[in-house]
Amino acid sequence: MTKSILILGGSSDIGADLTKRLLAKNFIIKAHYSNNDKYLKRINSKKLKLIKLNFEKLNSNNAERLIKNKFTFKYDIIINLVGYVDQKSFENTSLKTMYSSIKNNALIPFLIIQKTVKNMLKNNFGRIVNCSSIGVKFGGGKNSFNYSLSKHCLEFIPNAYKDWAKKNVLINNLRIGVTDTKIHSRMKKNKFIKKRTTHIPIGRLAKKSEISFCIANLINEDNSFMTNETITVSGGE
Repeated sequence: MTKSILILGGSSDIGADLTKRLLAKNFIIKAHYSNNDKYLKRINSKKLKLIKLNFEKLNSNNAERLIKNKFTFKYDIIINLVGYVDQKSFENTSLKTMYSSIKNNALIPFLIIQKTVKNMLKNNFGRIVNCSSIGVKFGGGKNSFNYSLSKHCLEFIPNAYKDWAKKNVLINNLRIGVTDTKIHSRMKKNKFIKKRTTHIPIGRLAKKSEISFCIANLINEDNSFMTNETITVSGGE
């Protein structure tokens, strides 16, 4: 049977590259985005449906209702690529901004996963990949403390995974290093990026295609044993 995939945060460079890769493998894709869908709109396929929902606007009063209105929870695979960044350092963050990052990048995706797992267990198949950041390892960059903190939360895998595994529902984290996206391409002459590259043994940033390749392998049916793992793809940094 053709598998249905939900990509959360699908409008990023990596999300668009991953969407094209998976469509070529005959998956049905539901790609979520918050505001900008220009990369996804360039992909012409009847097997791609876009879902707009800005997680920033969700709160304890409306989250359950709005999530239920937008998502069917009948997906075989969930890939969480949400990457809300607020440019806050540890010194200038606050409770409000910390909560915003954790809510957008971890809590709302967790709710969607929670509601979808029931259907996966019923069908004896499910693959979940939460995309984290190498910033967790280094405590975040100068202005990405909240982002890295939220990704640290995202890497938490519930103990329930043990029961899920018996039903062929596997969940893993992919910790992603600095990638040659459009944002970083514009920063190549930046001293920070140059210095950062010197810490990567392979000597360059990751390509979008290399990240989407790793994600595609984790959700493949051939991956029938790996679960509760955090895998790093960062060129050895």
